[in-house]
Amino acid sequence: MHVSDSAAPSRAAVAHGQDITVRVPATSANLGPGFDSLGLAVGLYDTVRVRTTGEPGTVVTIAGEGAGTLPTDGSHLVVRTIRQTVEAAGYVLPGLRLDADNVIPHGRGLGSSASAIVSGVLAGNALLPPEHRLDAAGLLDMCSRLEGHPDNVAPALAGGLAISWEEEGEFRSVAAPVHSDIIPVAAVPASELSTESARGLLPAQVPHPAAAANAGRAALLIHALAAEPALLPQGTVDFLHQEYRAEAMAPSAALMAHLRRHGLAAVISGAGPTVMVLANGADQARDAERLIAGYLAAAGTAEFWRVLRLSVDRDGARVEEHQRY
Repeated sequence: MHVSDSAAPSRAAVAHGQDITVRVPATSANLGPGFDSLGLAVGLYDTVRVRTTGEPGTVVTIAGEGAGTLPTDGSHLVVRTIRQTVEAAGYVLPGLRLDADNVIPHGRGLGSSASAIVSGVLAGNALLPPEHRLDAAGLLDMCSRLEGHPDNVAPALAGGLAISWEEEGEFRSVAAPVHSDIIPVAAVPASELSTESARGLLPAQVPHPAAAANAGRAALLIHALAAEPALLPQGTVDFLHQEYRAEAMAPSAALMAHLRRHGLAAVISGAGPTVMVLANGADQARDAERLIAGYLAAAGTAEFWRVLRLSVDRDGARVEEHQRY
């Protein structure tokens, strides 16, 4: 896991009185043809503040998304991930207070679970003595294993566009450039869709011509994102997953098709059901917002959607260690 050469102690407790804030961006995975390999960080952030205490037990407060529904004890995903991270290094947690300010919508294909896992791993790592902390490669690998795949956690960690893969049992990722004109516009429905449900609709095999066509579009997408955004509508054509998942998110699939008929690079974000438009400049972003609003108004469903003009996050997750209290 790429830790220091120093041997970790056996089950020592991490220090009391630590105070850490972690901010993690939302992410949009797949981007059309980049199934399970491409992810983009966008400017929507969850923030957690973690403090270790001398009192036993765990106290969790939640503001924003998930308030009133997410657990407020040790079963909270961020708390569980912090515990797994410190225990993997040979430590145990003392008492813990977690204050979560959630902005990323849950179950909408914007990487909320990846954000929680990245928050927990980064917070847990920061609680460890410096000589026992994971390096960047170790952080990516641990986050990917806990999430199950790297396409969301990689851009959440590093920002920007990430190309990720698994090699010899380890998860890897490289950053790719994103043109400054690209503006993500997200149409977020009120309904949720679990990643597991969406994956269950995928076939075990796809025809060879479809796989070959998808490889060509994924390569074109990388070029379009980096250097020629005018090619984004062509570069975001997918042959692997969106058609198969359409029945589980019919309103999203219909909205995506409507936007694509008007020449926009619209995709299903992650496993859905959010629709993401990769707009080429501010004028096209306004066009996307207008077309989305018009379509939803005509369908009588505007009240069930949020339309967010976002930015490409280029910094990734950030950790701030406060003075001990």
